[in-house]
Amino acid sequence: MSNKVAVFRKEHFNAAHRLHSDKLSDAENAATFGKCNYANYHGHNYDLIVRVIGEIDPITGFVIDTKVLSELMRVHIIERFDHKNLNLDVKEFKDLNPTAENIAMVIYTILKQQLDNRYDLKITLYETERNYVEFPC
Repeated sequence: MSNKVAVFRKEHFNAAHRLHSDKLSDAENAATFGKCNYANYHGHNYDLIVRVIGEIDPITGFVIDTKVLSELMRVHIIERFDHKNLNLDVKEFKDLNPTAENIAMVIYTILKQQLDNRYDLKITLYETERNYVEFPC
C-alpha cells in the first residue's frame, strides 16, 4: 500500500482582467466573452486551492510542510496576482488571454518550478462560487 497523501492549501486573491482575443473582431469578442470583454476590465475574487500529493516523510510525518507551501503560494502567486490587472500587470498574460483556464495553467507552471519533482500538483481555481477550473485533469 502506498503512503501517498494529498495536502491542500487554500488562498484568495482579487484581480481584474479582460477576456479578449486579437484573432477575433470586436463583434466576435463581444459575442464570445460578453461582459468579460468590457474595455475597462472587470474583477473577480478568486479562491485558489493547491493540492500537493506525495509520500509521507517517515521522520517529519509531512508530505510537505504547509508553512512552506503557504509561503510558496504567497511569494510566487498571491503577491504577483493580488490586486493586479492580469492583462497589464502580470507578464504571463501579455500575450495570453487570462481566462480561468489559462490562469490555472500559469499558476501550475509557476508552482511546479518551485516544488521538488517527487510531488504531484493540481490547481483548482474558483473564479466565482459556481465557476471553477482544475489543472491538470
